[in-house]
Amino acid sequence: MDKRFIIFVILAALILVVTPRIFPPAKRPTPAGTAADTARSAAAVESTTTSAPDTTPATVGAAAPPPVVSESTIAAAPAPAPDTITVATPKAVYRFSTVGAAPIGIQLNDYKALSAQNGPVELAHEGTPLISYELVRAPGDTIQLDQQAFTIDSSRSSAGGLPALTFHTTARGVPVSISYTFAPDSYLVRVKGSVGTAGSAESGQYLITRLERGLNSQEADTVDDQRHMAYVLKPADGDAKSSPFSKLDTAEVKVESGPLDWVASKSKYFVLGLLSDSTTGRFGGAMLRGLPHTGKVEKNASAIVLEPVTPQGEFSFTIYAGPQEWRRLLALGDDFDHVNPYGGFFQGVVQPFATIVMRILLWAHDVLKINYGWVLVIFGIAVRVILWPLNQTAMRSSLKMQRIQPELQALQKKYKSQPEKQQAEMMKLYKEHGMSPLSPLMGCLPMLIPMPVLFALYFVFQNTIEFRGVPFLWMTDLSLKDPYYILPIAMGISMFVLSWIGLRTSPSNSQAKMMAYVFPVMMTVFFFNLAAGLNLYYAVQNIAALPQQWLIARERAKVGPPASRPPTPVAAKTG
Repeated sequence: MDKRFIIFVILAALILVVTPRIFPPAKRPTPAGTAADTARSAAAVESTTTSAPDTTPATVGAAAPPPVVSESTIAAAPAPAPDTITVATPKAVYRFSTVGAAPIGIQLNDYKALSAQNGPVELAHEGTPLISYELVRAPGDTIQLDQQAFTIDSSRSSAGGLPALTFHTTARGVPVSISYTFAPDSYLVRVKGSVGTAGSAESGQYLITRLERGLNSQEADTVDDQRHMAYVLKPADGDAKSSPFSKLDTAEVKVESGPLDWVASKSKYFVLGLLSDSTTGRFGGAMLRGLPHTGKVEKNASAIVLEPVTPQGEFSFTIYAGPQEWRRLLALGDDFDHVNPYGGFFQGVVQPFATIVMRILLWAHDVLKINYGWVLVIFGIAVRVILWPLNQTAMRSSLKMQRIQPELQALQKKYKSQPEKQQAEMMKLYKEHGMSPLSPLMGCLPMLIPMPVLFALYFVFQNTIEFRGVPFLWMTDLSLKDPYYILPIAMGISMFVLSWIGLRTSPSNSQAKMMAYVFPVMMTVFFFNLAAGLNLYYAVQNIAALPQQWLIARERAKVGPPASRPPTPVAAKTG
């Protein structure tokens, strides 16, 4: 096996180990006084749904068994005819039903549907509410709030002057109110509720919030959008975790114990998130389940989120229903910008670089006031310019290694049975040629350093709404594949030219020749259907590297191959 490849693998492993230590994830400390509550609610979640998918946790203590909520219970209660209440803000139009007091539709004014449907993006499936509520008061005592008729207040503004909507009902003698406060300049909706009358609230109650079916898909590539559908949650003491719909079982519930900072349902570009409130405590847990499907991909699933009701009979959380704009998500805190946990197994490595890349791209777009396509062109050239000195040093180090290869091989053969002597002579040879023992590693650095950026860009383009619908030159959308496949072909050709220039003046190597022909073809096939923006960046990178590769090739040609150099003189023995 080629030694440089082995060195490359070793350095890659070092990057995987060191990067998470350099960029440790931020942690939010658990508020005092909530540890016992969250531990008990986690135990309640873990003790349910082992045999029936619709089991709902309900008890704070461990003594009483959790109540069971079944689909038959929901269907048994006939729902009254609902009315629809509409609240419009500059960013979105919200529709609520008086039955269930929950949002049944949200339109995003600033985002156009790219599918056959016209008009703004609608997050809800027709006929399915985005969320619904249930109230667990005691084991075996569950109130289906989604079947209750609510009345609304005549006042439509909160104490702070923000648009507001309050629903009231009395369910089995228990007064329940749910209030929504809307932030006009964002996609946030503040939810506050109360159970019972003042001073008469019971302990051990839970609010169950259901996230139904996932989000409505209105992208140009609906199948690709549905592949990105997932539930994502953030434990209070860990990193965000994603559960794609395709990984959820229809027969078994996936239980996630709390405390949880937030739980979200996402598609490729949009997200419906429930963010816990520090005043009433974090979510106690969540349960996820797949639903039967008939299409190419799994696009339906169900999740329930458990929130303990305070001893005062209160609950509160915040809804974020909108685009996955990176700056908006970052401003919400609690790592909500990680609602797309980039990198999978390598999340600890890729996520920090994805953050850096996003900051640079957004900053360049804001400052230069140019299309994101030109931002990617400039970014690709800038990366090559910044890495030019390192590439130059690494390539010259590689040239020196080629020049001394015959002498190194001679020393290895001569001192084959004397490892210590061999090592000493090799160190001496390195020193004579102005090199260090680390010189062989320098040849691998130009390959390793751009890789995290490339990986980050790969994942960024999978979900970054900033590139959605952005045209550039002949392309209608940088986030979709090149319709004429010009960029992936240009990327493959430029990669082959880079290899060809390097091989012209390099020592003959059959393995290197094979890779020069095969690798560009493999990469072209791999990138063929990926985002046009990613292909654009990679093609620009390759083209920007051609001048340096050509200069190094000329320098190598002047030196000549190692075999053409005269052997090192050896003093003649005198008899």
